[in-house]
Amino acid sequence: MDLRNLTLFRDVARLGSFAAAARTHGCDPSAVSRAIAGLETELGARLFHRSTRSLTLTEAGRLFLPAAQDALDDLDDARARLSETAQAVTGTLRLGASVSFGQIVLVPLLSEMRARFADLSIELVLSDDNADLAAERIDLAVRLAPRVQADVICTRLMPTRYHVAAAPSWVNVHGRPDRPEALADLDCLRLTLSPFSDRWLFRQGAGGDVVEVPVAGKLSFSNPRAMADAMLAGLGPALVPDWLVNGPLASGKAIDLFADHVVTATSFDTAAWLIYPSRAHLPLKTKAMIKFLRERAARGLQPEPMSRR
Repeated sequence: MDLRNLTLFRDVARLGSFAAAARTHGCDPSAVSRAIAGLETELGARLFHRSTRSLTLTEAGRLFLPAAQDALDDLDDARARLSETAQAVTGTLRLGASVSFGQIVLVPLLSEMRARFADLSIELVLSDDNADLAAERIDLAVRLAPRVQADVICTRLMPTRYHVAAAPSWVNVHGRPDRPEALADLDCLRLTLSPFSDRWLFRQGAGGDVVEVPVAGKLSFSNPRAMADAMLAGLGPALVPDWLVNGPLASGKAIDLFADHVVTATSFDTAAWLIYPSRAHLPLKTKAMIKFLRERAARGLQPEPMSRR
């Protein structure tokens, strides 16, 4: 079976169109269409429902896609193992992330990265904008979102969870709210990013009802770490991700106001994703860093505790 046809099938399914897959591979959409038609002939099954408005997988396509992906992944792994026997991880890796995630999670890992990859130079590119990987020459980036909607390859690094936290000093003055709806009457700290700025969602237990609570407050922030610092200073409750507040919660510098609830502003299934421009000819340095970060996440990322400024 032609591996290029398998790759094109996988990318058409991922991107949702022949044209998008053609742009990724630098060929004409007609060539992609012919490749898919040839694969369908070889399999004796139709893989896509085609119309002028949409392109969706058939039942046969949905069954075949995981097998195709496994085959391509196995081949990539075999190539990587062969390369690793003859190459060292060298060059410069541009690693992107949001400012707060980079400062709190990635910077404490730099010494471990240097020990693992002695011949690799690392450029940490921190920005709260979703950078264009190709235009910014970023080899690998961490993106925080329920899902990644972009023409990139992504793999889930770790799930993320949010907490409504406050400093003990704030709780001593204002008391601990007895239910999420009480937050609507409090002066909360908020991110300027919608929908974080105007409402938070609460669910008690996996199957509990979702409660939407409108929130307001006189202080808002464009940077989540700055907001968390204000929370630790006793200025109000804030919705903060676990990677940012786990340290203060463990040390007692912050209190989880609703530890028996799952909380979010977007989706209850949020995650940190590793994203990179293309799976084709992925450099060894990028493969090695993906492997390192996934191994580190599997053991539990343990960033240094965030201190109050």
